[in-house]
Amino acid sequence: MSEPATPAHAAPLEHPRYGTFVAVWAVLVALTGLLVLLSHFGQRPALWSLLTISPFKAGLVFYYFMHLRYEGPLIKSILLIALATLLIFLTLLFADIAFA
Repeated sequence: MSEPATPAHAAPLEHPRYGTFVAVWAVLVALTGLLVLLSHFGQRPALWSLLTISPFKAGLVFYYFMHLRYEGPLIKSILLIALATLLIFLTLLFADIAFA
């Protein structure tokens, strides 16, 4: 049997080496350490660091460890739509709590 032809513009990405996963893991550990360090400066810096650094860490996990990098644009757009919807609902929830 012949393999399905891939379009010329969609060259398949090769799987990353173990060094890539170790480097991403090291970045995740360093960012976790930064979050712990910033939590010692008070509640406000801890909250803002969590709100800014945690989505970046989640993106690294999605992109590398869940192999989102190798998915097509349809799956990536579905994920972005789901995350945007979640963000809208959380914003509305916190707005309701803040002004209640």
